[in-house]
Amino acid sequence: MNVFELTRKLISIPSISGDEKAVADFLADYLSSAGFEVALQEAEDNRPNVYARQGEPDVVLSSHTDTVPPYVEFKEDDDFIYGRGACDTKGIIAAMLKAGDALLEAGVADFGLLFVVGEEAGSIGARQANKIPNRSRYLINGEPTESKLALGSKGALRAILRSSGRAAHSAYPEKGESAIDKLLDVLTDLRQADWPREETLGATTMNIGMINGGVAANVIPPDAEAELMFRVVTNNESLKRIIESVAGSRVAVDYTFACDPVFTEKIDGFDTTVVAFTTDIPALTNWGRPLLFGPGSILDAHTPGERISKAEVIAAIETYKQMVLSLKAKD
Repeated sequence: MNVFELTRKLISIPSISGDEKAVADFLADYLSSAGFEVALQEAEDNRPNVYARQGEPDVVLSSHTDTVPPYVEFKEDDDFIYGRGACDTKGIIAAMLKAGDALLEAGVADFGLLFVVGEEAGSIGARQANKIPNRSRYLINGEPTESKLALGSKGALRAILRSSGRAAHSAYPEKGESAIDKLLDVLTDLRQADWPREETLGATTMNIGMINGGVAANVIPPDAEAELMFRVVTNNESLKRIIESVAGSRVAVDYTFACDPVFTEKIDGFDTTVVAFTTDIPALTNWGRPLLFGPGSILDAHTPGERISKAEVIAAIETYKQMVLSLKAKD
């Protein structure tokens, strides 16, 4: 298969988070046939990570096999391949597979490929893969960075704010206590808070993603909650202190996901960028010093029109190959 055929094939296998087995089996078969030693690691039941190696890898190419819902069918035109996972990250995986083929043909030894489940839903695959014994010195993580080498990625913090009140007839608001009013007051204060900045990564951002609460329009709401996502540029502990200082005792705060920002390796000769999204890199600390690079734009990921440029995919094959060779030559 050429790289476009591989991308089509990978997109044609739905692999929404939690249902990655079919695509993992395909990758394992492909890599075994190419001459790699392949091991499957169960991150959870029927959710295998795929680790393929030649010798004892000192450089590993890695990405994730899962996608966000809903599944979007494959299509293409002269310039782009479309479909769920096209850029996040099945086109990237296809380029890595072909780079692996090219490295084998060139007689390169001691490199590997690692494809993990669950990046879109908490990185369970990466956390399990971090337990695999290895001697890798560098990990090249594939995410859509517009074919630029990312110098860093923001972290993330997901928080749920819960407020409590007292129900009453809306005609007599003095008899009740509105949980929604309490929650809105806290959210207003959080929106006006002074959030940290960092020279490379820029500003902390906050998104109020979901708000729920109340019983009916004619009832003073006894409870309410909001789910927030912060993109972190310093560290989660300092951010939590700000949130809790602003919220005080007005709401309860639960944290459901936390990931600190990551600063990644630089190679001369690349255009560089920084990204606001999170990756599996923080969960893959035992795989060496991280790099972050991939064709495609994160602005196309997770959308109905998700796509990847054919020209970028072709170029990425040689880029991944040269990155492996360059890193292997480092002391």
